[in-house]
Amino acid sequence: MKDFTSITPDKILYRNDYFFIIKDGFPVNPGHLLIISNEVRRDYFELTQDEVINLPVAIAKAKQLIEEENSPEGYNIGMNCGATAGQTVFHFHCHIIPRYEGDMENPRGGVRHVIPSKGNY
Repeated sequence: MKDFTSITPDKILYRNDYFFIIKDGFPVNPGHLLIISNEVRRDYFELTQDEVINLPVAIAKAKQLIEEENSPEGYNIGMNCGATAGQTVFHFHCHIIPRYEGDMENPRGGVRHVIPSKGNY
């Protein structure tokens, strides 16, 4: 998949002037959502100023949607910017990953675990 422009309307949970929200196709945890820019932007650093300003609104909406069906105890919010950072679809998307007590043995370090052994400090 090169971008998210072929997402069908029935998969879209929410849309505003800047972003739309879908369920992640390969969810890390129950409720994992993606916030995707309406216009194709390569990553966070290519978003317009208006999109950057509106992103927290979309994040809050994603949290609300998750909590309609799930009861997470925490969240990871993440964006992969560039192939070296793990990005595989070069159309801006932000992962909203609900976290649940016991979903991993020791969650301390959170996103620092993207590089093995760096999450433990």
